[in-house]
Amino acid sequence: MATSALPKTKQALKDEIHKRYLLLDGEFDAIAEADRDVRDEVIDRTPAEIIAYQIGWLRLLMKWDADEKAGKEAVMPREGFKWNRLGEMYQIFYQDCEGMSLTDMRKCFKQLEQDCQAWIDGLSDEELFTQGVRQWTGDNESWAMVRWIKINTISPFTNFRTKIRKWKKNQLVN
Repeated sequence: MATSALPKTKQALKDEIHKRYLLLDGEFDAIAEADRDVRDEVIDRTPAEIIAYQIGWLRLLMKWDADEKAGKEAVMPREGFKWNRLGEMYQIFYQDCEGMSLTDMRKCFKQLEQDCQAWIDGLSDEELFTQGVRQWTGDNESWAMVRWIKINTISPFTNFRTKIRKWKKNQLVN
């Protein structure tokens, strides 16, 4: 599946998320704890910030749905933030993971990927592929839940794998 295409089945969605998660996470095997906060002049995030970004978005994605299912309004993107202030929101993601080791952040990322898989298992095809079943997905007919899931999992996992590979090329001297 090309990363620009939307998955057509629940299993295809789950498989692509897991594949992209494994590829991204595997890039961190060669990064030492001492290098977690090294900022490359070309890359806009440190290794720790890259994982914190993934953790933050996975939490938000599942929270939107959990809030609506609990009868609450899903606040998007996050309480106190608008879509035009995402950079500030990312700082919160980084702060949320600040005291964690790179190993612990990877464990958290792994658990959230597994939670996301279980969440998707609990969704019907109608919920995933029919726009408007959940209010938080909005009223744009091309933005069914599957698109929201893809842009918060598959797309960033793919894009940030490229970034961390470039970071490693620039920072890790063999």
